[in-house]
Amino acid sequence: MAILEIKEYGDPILREKALLVEEITPDILNLIKDMAETMYADSGVGLAAPQVGVSKRIITIDEDEEKLLVLLNPEIIKSEGEAVEEEGCLSVPGVYSEVKRSLKVTVKALNENGDPIEINKEGLTARALQHEIDHLNGILFIDKIGRMERQILLNKLKKIK
Repeated sequence: MAILEIKEYGDPILREKALLVEEITPDILNLIKDMAETMYADSGVGLAAPQVGVSKRIITIDEDEEKLLVLLNPEIIKSEGEAVEEEGCLSVPGVYSEVKRSLKVTVKALNENGDPIEINKEGLTARALQHEIDHLNGILFIDKIGRMERQILLNKLKKIK
């Protein structure tokens, strides 16, 4: 296993729509392990493959007490309610903002064995699912806030770098 480099704001891969995982190969399984190790090493809640430079629809999420949720080709099929909470992102380091998201989501995906699954989550896990699935579509959390606040945060990011 290896800790991978996190791509940061400005890297073009973060704005691309990731490609479907067509086959679960040993390389895909190794990528999942490396993504999990990278996420935990950086104290992240979730990680999407594009964040480590791989255009594949794979996400890892730390549910509770390091219970790892791995989803391939995830898709939100239902959402309910609203919640506004502060978010950050490993690809936009040092920047945090309140973001409105659905309170509950139902997601269909494949697990790392290639089995179709459907999960219902709420709270932090639902938020992380939405955040990471956005990454697979080239969307960052800062795209979900007002233009003025986004500009202030991006100016802050430039100072941090």
